[in-house]
Amino acid sequence: MSKNPLNGRKFEHLDKAFDAQVRVDSRPNWHQELTIDYEPLLAPHPNIEAEIANPTHQLSFLGKSFHFPFWISSMTGGIGPARHINQNLARVAVEFGLGMGLGSCRPLLEDDQYFDDFNLRPILGPERLFLANIGIAQIEQLLAVNEIERIHVVVERLKADGLIIHVNPLQEFFQPEGDRINRAPIDVLEEFLESAPYPVVVKEVGQGMGPRSLRALMKLPLAAIDFASFGGTNFTKLELNRGTYGAKSSYHDFALVGHTAYEMVGMVKQIELEKSIASRPQYIISGGISSVLEGMPCLAALQDRAILGMAKSFLNHAMGGYAELQNFVRTQVGAYLLACHYLHYSGQFISPVKGSLQ
Repeated sequence: MSKNPLNGRKFEHLDKAFDAQVRVDSRPNWHQELTIDYEPLLAPHPNIEAEIANPTHQLSFLGKSFHFPFWISSMTGGIGPARHINQNLARVAVEFGLGMGLGSCRPLLEDDQYFDDFNLRPILGPERLFLANIGIAQIEQLLAVNEIERIHVVVERLKADGLIIHVNPLQEFFQPEGDRINRAPIDVLEEFLESAPYPVVVKEVGQGMGPRSLRALMKLPLAAIDFASFGGTNFTKLELNRGTYGAKSSYHDFALVGHTAYEMVGMVKQIELEKSIASRPQYIISGGISSVLEGMPCLAALQDRAILGMAKSFLNHAMGGYAELQNFVRTQVGAYLLACHYLHYSGQFISPVKGSLQ
């Protein structure tokens, strides 16, 4: 196992996340045959403040209640500002009945210096869904030396409800301090799940994943899949910006590889029709989703098995103070309730992946 990541890298990640955005329109041939009907006659205005106080749109995700289908996606930990940011995010999760995931808990594998940055259960209380987070490279390394119990101890100490495993081969490859992945991540995940005593979620880190990877994951006993799809903060681009590769290097094209949330919903719906899929996991629709209206078609397509995850949008407002964050979430809730009252989604999510999905 490598030593704790240097504070400098974590500060760089916060600073450069805003320069690592990849817009969907930077790639050609985005196409979805989807109709959004505006139906102004069929419902009254929602009472937003009343819904926040006494929500009627509650849903269950990974066994925990959500007042609204919003997930505060994994972001930061292990540097000076992280504690304040994470505590604000935890406070707003409690106020609005949301759930949240931690940034990488890798520092906790080494020592307790940053434990309080991650120790959010005292703020969240027992009702809010709270997930720890670790990278596939660390899972592989600990399995190799028969020390996987260290991951379980971190999850237990944090009183987390489960674990997110981020699968990030391109980020690790281009990160100057990155680890090398020596086994296929799907094999590592399968072995890890044999001993995991809690729910496990698998995510990418900003480029999503294709149909073969999704199919492989959907054959495992996972609690959920987090898309972390193409179109938002792209950690391949972030690490390329941090590294020594020139701007005209062919490596920079890898930042444009990936699949959007819309594409991945289409893949999921196709794969779920196959008899080879043993389970129907829940989903966190994230990556390139900066507003409720962008994500609502995906929520509608996956019905009650999905929530909407955002990272950068929450981070932007959390850094501005709690009042700003609180107002942001209130407007997101308002937009969600308006969409539920007045918008109807129909049509078909078309995955532009060519040829057979086999």
